[in-house]
Amino acid sequence: MSCPTEPMECSKDAFLNGQLQIYQPKQGYRAGVDAVLLAAAVPAVAGESVLELGCGVGVASLCLGARVRGLDLVGVEVQPDYADLARRNGHSNGIGFDVHTGDLSNMPPSIRQRSFDHVIANPPYYMGQSRVASHSTSREMAHVEQTPLSLWIDTATRRLGHRGRLTLIQRADRLRDVLQACDDRLGALTLWPIQARTHRPAQLFLLTAQKGGRTPLTIRNPLIMHEGAQHERDGESYTKQVRGVLRDGMALI
Repeated sequence: MSCPTEPMECSKDAFLNGQLQIYQPKQGYRAGVDAVLLAAAVPAVAGESVLELGCGVGVASLCLGARVRGLDLVGVEVQPDYADLARRNGHSNGIGFDVHTGDLSNMPPSIRQRSFDHVIANPPYYMGQSRVASHSTSREMAHVEQTPLSLWIDTATRRLGHRGRLTLIQRADRLRDVLQACDDRLGALTLWPIQARTHRPAQLFLLTAQKGGRTPLTIRNPLIMHEGAQHERDGESYTKQVRGVLRDGMALI
């Protein structure tokens, strides 16, 4: 199976225990657990609108759309081949997903003229040079920050309607950058550390914020990904809560 605009091979991967079948390139950036966790943290209800910044092949938005039917899902993706795949994935899974090709620094006019109930994002994790050697431009763009994290959050905030909610996932060592970028337009911040195992430091975090919110920052108990203090056997070791999210599309909220 070839991708729409490039002569590269694609795989068809199952998400949510087969509820979704997602086409994505075999080489380059490939969506995984982080996108599913992001979708699970979004407190959306039927009839609301959701904008995903940097939607890639659409995994986060489509996981959310599979859990909450009747959402108005919109995505923006800078890489045309990934945007094409996101459109294809929405269509093939029977989930309406309006994907625009565009850059955060120059958003499509049709997006700039709208406000949304939710904005979600999984911004690149690393600043500057990647820590992992890669020969794929798409992988570099997904993992290495080309656009400042502050612009991601400012763009998201501008697109939120009053009382709208931002949900994002990011590396734990970028927490200071994220909090600094959340200016007085955003409040009611809720932080959810994500740990691989009990007694290990958090490597990722989920953050939600509300435009116009005024309640203090809340820090939730960590989300523990795997059972046991260390890897002890072959095979899956996800905790019951995480299995529910990854396999059954359950919400974290």
